[in-house]
Amino acid sequence: MKKAPGPELTLPEILADFAAHGSPDGVAGMARFGIVTAQAFGVSTGDVRRLAKRIGKNHRLAVALWKQGSFEARALAFMIEDPRTLTAAQMDRWTAQFDNWATCDGCCLHLFVATPFAVAKALQYAADDREFVKRAGLTLIACLAVHDKAGTSPWGEFLTVIRRESSDPRNYVKKAANWALRQIGKRDLELNRQALTVAEELAQADNAPARWIGKDAVRELRSEAVQERLAAKAAGLRNAALVGPPSHSSEALRAKSGDPAERAGGSGLSECRRRF
Repeated sequence: MKKAPGPELTLPEILADFAAHGSPDGVAGMARFGIVTAQAFGVSTGDVRRLAKRIGKNHRLAVALWKQGSFEARALAFMIEDPRTLTAAQMDRWTAQFDNWATCDGCCLHLFVATPFAVAKALQYAADDREFVKRAGLTLIACLAVHDKAGTSPWGEFLTVIRRESSDPRNYVKKAANWALRQIGKRDLELNRQALTVAEELAQADNAPARWIGKDAVRELRSEAVQERLAAKAAGLRNAALVGPPSHSSEALRAKSGDPAERAGGSGLSECRRRF
């Protein structure tokens, strides 16, 4: 028998939970990762996810949490907001209020990438001069490079955007441009070739941020691990075309496994440090 859902958590109950599980050490730990914001409880990501799992999708509560403004409230908001009901106007409002890289990336990874506006907003935000809005556009490009299974995103246009923004000296923009370039170059062999062309051009630029973006991307995209994986992927696609579609859902199960941030970001802590 399916278990009946419990009573809906209220905003005061959620804030009380944050207060009970937060700590000054948690806030200090956030700062070590470059997460500095006006209000934070110092709650672990695991505790925020625990609440998100209990609540499920809840637009009304997500809006209230975002308005409350603390780091944890906004993290819970983007976890429980439903991408099917999120509007372009709400995306713009939330994006305009980003004040740290983790909230920016979390919104893109958990929510924005799953909306029908993802491509248009990636282009719009990347052209904006506000630091975390521009980062959101570049982060969305990185997310789409992982999650666009149909491959319909305008990769050539995205590479042009990355090239255009590569001279921005702000750290959170520079790191996001690098992340987006590397993720596009890890999709398939052809995009690897195109991304490497951009990366090699940037590596020779007169501008220091562009040179860093290019050299770091070349190092990863030319690596033996990436080249072997892409070659194996290409071979697998050729074999699949010969034998037809699989008769089971293992690919779907693999696609659902793991945390979206970890899948899009690459390899845990080391990738996290590269992004900030």
